[in-house]
Amino acid sequence: MADEKSVGRKKRRERQEVARRRELPPELAPAEKGPLGRLFAPVAGFGVTISSMFRPTVTEQYPFEKVPTQPRYHGRHQLNRYADGLEKCIGCELCAWACPADAILVEAGDNTPDAQYSPGERYGRVYQINYLRCIFCGLCIEACPTRALTMTNEFELAGPTREGLIYEKQDLLAPMLEGMLAAPHPMVEGTDDDDYYRGDVTGPTEDQVEWVRAHRPDDATLATARTTAAEPSTGGQR
Repeated sequence: MADEKSVGRKKRRERQEVARRRELPPELAPAEKGPLGRLFAPVAGFGVTISSMFRPTVTEQYPFEKVPTQPRYHGRHQLNRYADGLEKCIGCELCAWACPADAILVEAGDNTPDAQYSPGERYGRVYQINYLRCIFCGLCIEACPTRALTMTNEFELAGPTREGLIYEKQDLLAPMLEGMLAAPHPMVEGTDDDDYYRGDVTGPTEDQVEWVRAHRPDDATLATARTTAAEPSTGGQR
C-alpha cells in the first residue's frame, strides 16, 4: 500500500513538471543536463567552495587593525550639550516611544532656578539605553526634536555582565568641550529655549560663570570656561 502511494506521488510530480515546462517558452525552460551534468550534479555546489580556497584571504585583523567606520555609522548613542554646557535633552520621551525594541527609558524632571539643566521647563532626569535590546535602527535619532540624541561611531559595546550593557545618563552624556560650563546653571540672560534651538547661544556668559562660582566654587569647568557676550532674544525672528 505504501509503495503504491509513493509511486502515485512520483507520477503526480512528473505530470506537474511536464505541465510546468509546457507553459514556459523554450528560451526560458530549464536546460536539460547531459550525462556528465547529471554525474556531477550532487557535488556541483562545492564548486564555489573549491574556487574560493585558492583566492587571497580578506580577513580583517580585528582588534589589532581596526577598519574605520563610515561617517554615518550607527554606533553608541550620545546625549549632546549646548555651547554653554546645558543639556539638549528636554525629557520629552519621544525617543522611547519611537524605539521598536523598547530599549530606552526616560524620566523627566523639572528645571528650577537653582537647578537648571536644560533650556525650558524640563530635562532628562533619568536616561537609560539597554544595549541588550537596542537594534541600532536610528529611529530614536529621527524622533528627537532638539538633536539631543545622536549616534557615534563607537561599536565596541561588549561586556562581561548584562548590567554593564544598560547605559545610564552619565555614560551617554557628551564630554565637556573646552569652553563649556558644567550644568546646572541659569540660561543665558535675555534668551529663551528657541534661541538655544536655533544655535544663537555660542558659549557661557560672565553671569553664568559668576552663578556657578557662587554655588559651586570647586567646579573644574570654571577654569576652562570661555565667556561670550549675551545676545538678546530675537523672539523667533532673524
